Amino acid sequence: MRTPTTDTELMLLLDRIAAREDKALRLLYDETASRLYGLALRILGNKAWAEDVLQDSFVAIWRNAGSYRDSLSPPLAWMGMLVRSRALDFLRRRKAERLDQHALVDDMDDLPQGDEAQGPMQSVEASEQATVLQQCMERLQQAQRQVVSLAYLRDLSHSELASHFQLPLGTVKTWMRRSLEQLRKCMARHV
Repeated sequence: MRTPTTDTELMLLLDRIAAREDKALRLLYDETASRLYGLALRILGNKAWAEDVLQDSFVAIWRNAGSYRDSLSPPLAWMGMLVRSRALDFLRRRKAERLDQHALVDDMDDLPQGDEAQGPMQSVEASEQATVLQQCMERLQQAQRQVVSLAYLRDLSHSELASHFQLPLGTVKTWMRRSLEQLRKCMARHV
């Protein structure tokens, strides 16, 4: 079989991947990996990181091929969005790791004292809640998870999110409302 070059052929490969056909994933990889790697490399600026993101992206393509909708975007654009999202997530994780490494308590006076100090039980509860929240966040679709994360971690407004993701403002608001409701229900089941 010749390598696919048209959107139609790429869409057929995605359909075969959704049906869990290993060979189709290999063909798709052979056809698109160099372009997707180039995108990851431009965003990350590091070959090893770009390779990791590319691998993670193809795992996501394997898992999410069934959710691809040709009416929303061409296949290469959809795959490029997956790569871009994973590359940006990677950069955010790297930045958070660097901040965590440099976050030292400068002065003992900054530590909570007396009633403010958290006991072992409160620490355990906070840790359990954080774990449940993370599990609930993972249940959201990737795009909605990114919108919620940026809204709360970077304190971005709806209009800033719409601009960042190049989406209509109403879409962002709907995603936020539905995602927060889904998170509330998920967290309530675990409390």
